[in-house]
Amino acid sequence: MAKRYLTTPIYYVNAEPHIGHAYTNIATDSLARFYRTMGDDVYFLTGTDEHGEKVGRTANEEGKEPQEFVDEVVKTFRRLWQDLKLSHDGFIRTTDQRHVEAVQHVFQQLYDQGDIYLDTYEGPYCVHCETYWSENKLDDQGNCPECNRAVEYISEDSYFFRLTKYIPELRKHLEANPKFVSPESRYNEVVNLLNEGVQDLSVSRTKFDWGIPVPFDEDHVVYVWFDALLNYLSGIGYPNKKFEDWWPPKVQFIGKDILRFHAVIWPCMLMALDVALPERVQAHGWWTLEGDKISKSKGNVVDPRELAHQFGRDALRYFLLRRIPFGEDGVMSDEGLVELINGELANNLGNLVNRSLSMVEKFADGIVPKPEELETDLESPADFAAQHRQNFIELMEDLKFDRALKELMLFTSKTNRWLQEEAPWKLDREENRERINAILYQLCEALNEISYLAEPVMPETAAEIKKRLEVSEQGNLETRRWGELKGGEKVTIGDPLFPRID
Repeated sequence: MAKRYLTTPIYYVNAEPHIGHAYTNIATDSLARFYRTMGDDVYFLTGTDEHGEKVGRTANEEGKEPQEFVDEVVKTFRRLWQDLKLSHDGFIRTTDQRHVEAVQHVFQQLYDQGDIYLDTYEGPYCVHCETYWSENKLDDQGNCPECNRAVEYISEDSYFFRLTKYIPELRKHLEANPKFVSPESRYNEVVNLLNEGVQDLSVSRTKFDWGIPVPFDEDHVVYVWFDALLNYLSGIGYPNKKFEDWWPPKVQFIGKDILRFHAVIWPCMLMALDVALPERVQAHGWWTLEGDKISKSKGNVVDPRELAHQFGRDALRYFLLRRIPFGEDGVMSDEGLVELINGELANNLGNLVNRSLSMVEKFADGIVPKPEELETDLESPADFAAQHRQNFIELMEDLKFDRALKELMLFTSKTNRWLQEEAPWKLDREENRERINAILYQLCEALNEISYLAEPVMPETAAEIKKRLEVSEQGNLETRRWGELKGGEKVTIGDPLFPRID
């Protein structure tokens, strides 16, 4: 049994969550569920990033103490993950005492070994992004290149992390591990960042106090990004050696806008700590509305709860992972959702489930025929199931979610065509009893196969198919063999899994 540690970024709590947050966590949840269906042991970590100047200012604007403010906003993230029925194993907050202690431990260790030193920072700083910028990185108006807001010019004493010391080692790692950063376009972006040159990183602030105190200098708090990145260690028990039970991460999911922090600063911090690097940092794109990035500041926030309520949790998950290759940008629209739900989920998958179970009810009194009593020379979906299953596994492993789901739809479409060709409704029931029963059994096994492939992305759909087949347990996807149904199961037709939307 392999161990798989998966992480999402921790989300900044200056505002409530939107579809972009849900997208990252749904992708991570789907991979976690996939590994579990493969028989692997998984730890899926998510959480919230609660320190920094921006949070302190927002709390002040609302007339609240920072801790009071973050406690309220964190509830909205927890509630969304519950509403979406995500399967995370851990939830880390940067205000948790275990995290505070881990950050102070790291800061002290790096200071003691000479990798953190005191100096002065002077230059532009984006409070909204909590990011230091050099002058040549600002846009044509002198604003932050990420959020296009005005930067502030600050001058303050600061502790610096010797980032430049570890850049040569990072270059070697990138060259030896071309999938360390994915997709390829983001890998190239990181290489370009290194070629442009980096500087040592300011890792403490003195202008405000909403942060983790530097353990040996009470005038400083730890820079919010240095603080936040360490959640991936503190969330599994670092510095206790027990963290090694899960480390290193199999995949760390991030949005493309925080690539620099996770693919340059973070690995250098780990090198300084002599901790192994993640296997893969996977960046995804943005969902847009008519070409504009979805964000609170633009006033075009999409509430994932509303979409899940309107279209269903599984349909939303399917849309987000099927619509675009993971890593690219996508356009969010009701029309796109309806098109995909009607075309692939209602007309293809839902239709096959409904008509198959209806035929078992009509021709076999709702009982799955026993396999040992069936005609054995019947061509069936078993002839193409194994290849689609293997393709599905390989594509999920490579985070090609859209293509993996295409394999599910291809198998479903082929099964629908096979059923049309066999046309049991045209056969004389008495003269072709064995053949009809064989067709029905193979249909039920095809539905069982679909439940396996649907489980990672559409867990409720998979569970419902199992329930309608009277199958109580999910086996191992990798070792699954056709013919698990024993016969004698009482099927239930039920309502359409995905009703067509007009």
